[in-house]
Amino acid sequence: MDRFDAILKEYDFSLTDREVAAQVEKIISENIQKNMDKAVYSKLLNFIDLTSLNTEDAPDTITELVKKINEFDDNFDILPHPAGICVYPSFVSTVKDMLQEDLEIVSVAGGFPHSQTFIEVKIAEVSMAVLEGATEIDVVIPVGNVLSGNLEEAYNEISEIKAACREAKMKVILETGLLKNVESIKKAALVAMVAGADFIKTSTGKGPKGASLEAVYVMCDAIKEFNSKNGSKVGIKIAGGVSETEDAVKYYTLVQNRLGEDWLTPDLFRIGASRLVNNLLTSIVGKEVKYF
Repeated sequence: MDRFDAILKEYDFSLTDREVAAQVEKIISENIQKNMDKAVYSKLLNFIDLTSLNTEDAPDTITELVKKINEFDDNFDILPHPAGICVYPSFVSTVKDMLQEDLEIVSVAGGFPHSQTFIEVKIAEVSMAVLEGATEIDVVIPVGNVLSGNLEEAYNEISEIKAACREAKMKVILETGLLKNVESIKKAALVAMVAGADFIKTSTGKGPKGASLEAVYVMCDAIKEFNSKNGSKVGIKIAGGVSETEDAVKYYTLVQNRLGEDWLTPDLFRIGASRLVNNLLTSIVGKEVKYF
């Protein structure tokens, strides 16, 4: 028995995919209406990592995005601004030089989005992003190792990356759309948290399937159990296909129900998105907004 087998034996893996689906449907149907409210929409704005991870990104496009963040209060003075700006490592310095607001500078790194490169390259990229000014790093767990049962190897890699993050927070992307079932998702979540993840995140947004309510339910379950055993609050980030106001409210409702009000803060709950901000603003002001 290796070390990770012993760790996993301490956790409950009795949940089935069918039970998770049923619980999700029950929670959403019973609770979502009370959260379809402008006050919740405003809170959700403050949980967003405004994301630009496009092949066509350039210093000019990132500069324009940061400029809109800097002018956000002038245009929407009573609304909270997003929590962070998420970009590729090469644009971290652009964001840092331009940003005038108190937002996190989030960088994907470590061979994003597939995590298929040398560990030395991953460490170097993470280290360079932090040195350039990133305050948070989003990395992808080695999904192949999780699926093949090499959890110790996955743990070792994420632990090394955590050390390279220094003072920056580390969000570990599980790419849940590629994981086969409840058990695989929970194992990946536990590997990430034991290795020091500050957040666990659903998806890169670059795979065949993004976030799902069922995956988030399992991740919340893992966070809750991990917290009960270790007294460590790990955050959750939802990304991949979340663009409509109602979708965001569903995830908010699920986190609220499974983890409680303590998690409804930018320190513990994020949504990685781009189009969602405009849709939330539209829902709040009552007319179409195309600001970002």
